[in-house]
Amino acid sequence: MSIVNRRNAMLGWMTWTAAKQIAARKARAAAHAEQGKRRKRLLIVPLLAAAGAVLFFWRHNSDDGAPPAGE
Repeated sequence: MSIVNRRNAMLGWMTWTAAKQIAARKARAAAHAEQGKRRKRLLIVPLLAAAGAVLFFWRHNSDDGAPPAGE
């Protein structure tokens, strides 16, 4: 009996096809998970920058209206 026969060829083809589908599914899931993490990370930076700008201008503008402490 030879190693290369129709039955083994069919089993090898089915295994290879299933492995490709599983690998593609895992790759899509990993890319989707990474994309979600990246979106969250990219969303945090502008929010922190906006909060910092608001605090800076709020403190800056509140100091302009007050009279000097020495007078």
